[in-house]
Amino acid sequence: MSGDRDPSHYRANVGLAVFSKRGHVLIGRRAGVRRDDSGHAWQMPQGGVDRGEAPHEAAIRELGEEIGVGARQVDLLEELEPWLYYDFPPALKARLSGPYVGQRQKWFAFRFNGVDSDIRLDVHTPEFDAWRWTRLDETPDLIIPFKRPVYEEVARRFARWTAPV
Repeated sequence: MSGDRDPSHYRANVGLAVFSKRGHVLIGRRAGVRRDDSGHAWQMPQGGVDRGEAPHEAAIRELGEEIGVGARQVDLLEELEPWLYYDFPPALKARLSGPYVGQRQKWFAFRFNGVDSDIRLDVHTPEFDAWRWTRLDETPDLIIPFKRPVYEEVARRFARWTAPV
């Protein structure tokens, strides 16, 4: 998933697979995205790693910002060792002002210990306008196509966390 890519050309980012006790994963519908029949408006929470911030710290911060969940409401299950990469498609890259050609993501699996009403999309500037629990193996079909290989890898590597607890 990384190949010969130079990490300095990719924005550091964390991806969050938040599993329910039933073994489903949380996905959010991206706010402001044009809806069509493709269903590609959904994704798992993710966000950038700030300068000087460790990926795990960024993961906890993003949980709070994107879904209103604090560190006490989750248990860390796993942190993927490799960074997973994706490139921005040319049309998207042309609209972005930054120097990056894509993102490199450090993925974390968490078990959510709260109740559904603890999930709040309005704690920070909303990035999602809706959320739901779904099967992890369904996520590659819901994500925007250029991120699909990353989601396929995440689904493969985190499959063991889909068993109900």
